[in-house]
Amino acid sequence: MRYLQVQVGRLTRRLLIYLSVMVVGLSGYVFSGTAVADDLGACMAEMLQNSSDSTTVGEIRSRCAERIEAESQPEQDSQPVVVSDRLKEDKENALQPFTLMAHKPNYFLAGAYNSRGYNPDLFREQYRDPSIDFNNTEAQFQISLKVPLWINLLKKIDIYAAYTNRSFWQVYNRKRSSPFRETDHEPEMWAQFTPSWEILGFSNLANSIGIVHQSNGQGGVLSRSWNRVYANFVFAKGNFAFGIKPWIRISEDVADDDNPDITDYLGHYEIRAGYKWNDQVFSIMSRNNLESGFKRGAFEFSWSFPLWSYPYLKGYIQYFNGYGESLIDYDNHVNRIGIGIALTDWL
Repeated sequence: MRYLQVQVGRLTRRLLIYLSVMVVGLSGYVFSGTAVADDLGACMAEMLQNSSDSTTVGEIRSRCAERIEAESQPEQDSQPVVVSDRLKEDKENALQPFTLMAHKPNYFLAGAYNSRGYNPDLFREQYRDPSIDFNNTEAQFQISLKVPLWINLLKKIDIYAAYTNRSFWQVYNRKRSSPFRETDHEPEMWAQFTPSWEILGFSNLANSIGIVHQSNGQGGVLSRSWNRVYANFVFAKGNFAFGIKPWIRISEDVADDDNPDITDYLGHYEIRAGYKWNDQVFSIMSRNNLESGFKRGAFEFSWSFPLWSYPYLKGYIQYFNGYGESLIDYDNHVNRIGIGIALTDWL
C-alpha cells in the first residue's frame, strides 16, 4: 500500500510539472508572441524527462532560460557577417525575374571641392575657346547597377553584367551654362563563385574573373578609353571586409590608343577595405601606391551614416587624393572632398 502511495505521489508531481510547463509555454506565447517562448516550453519538457523528482519547476525554468540565452548570443567577429549577408541578398534577388541590383555604391555629392583645381587646357584645345574655365567645386554622382545573366551554372558559378556611370557636373558654373565636365561609362561582365575558404583567420567568400571597358564617350583630344581583364578576391571577418583586385590591360593599336600611359597612373591593381559599425560604413581604397612608389597612386576614403531614422538614404562623405579620379584626369593630381547622400554602399 505504501509503495502504491509513493508511485501515485510521483505521478501526480510529474503531472503538475507538465501542466506548469504547458502554462509557462502558453503564457509566453500569448504575452510575448515570439519563438523564445516556444523554445522555453520545449526545453522544459525535454529537461523534465531527465530531472529528478526533487527538481522544482523554477529550477527547470532557470536552467532552460540560461541555455536559450547562451544559444542566442551572436558568435564573435570570427564569423563573416557583412559580406555573407550581402551575398545572400544578391542570391535571393538574382532569382527574381527582371532584377536590377546595386553593384558599386550609388551616391550623389552635392558639393565636391578640389583644392588643386581642374585643368581646362584640353577643353580649350578641343573647342578652340580660350575662355573655358572650371570651378573648383562641382557636383558628382555615381549610378551602378548589375543584373544576373546565369545563376548556379554548374551549381557553383554565377555570371553577372553591370553598368556604372560616374558623372562630374559643373552645376555651379553658371558662366558655362552648368556643363558636365566629364562622364565615364563602365560596362563589365564577370563570373563569380563563393568558395568559403579560410585563410589566416579570414573567410574567402567570393572570387571572380571578368572583363571591363571604360570610356568617356568623347572625341578628339578629350577621348579616353581602355579595356581590362581582372580578378577580384573578397575576404571577410566579422564586420570587416577587404578585396584585392588585380588587372591586365588589353593592348590596343598605337594609332587608336588615346591614353597609352594610363597604367603608369592607374597601375595594375586596387585594394579596397570596409568596416560596418551599426548602420555606418567606413571604406578605404588604395590604387597603384606601392607600384608607383607612392608617386602616382590614389587614395580614397568614404563614410556613410544614417540620416535620423530615414531608412532609404544615408549621409555620405568621400575624400579622394591622387590620380585617376576620372578618365579625363587620369594624369592630373586631384585633392577633393565631397559631401552628399548615398543610396547604397559597399557593405
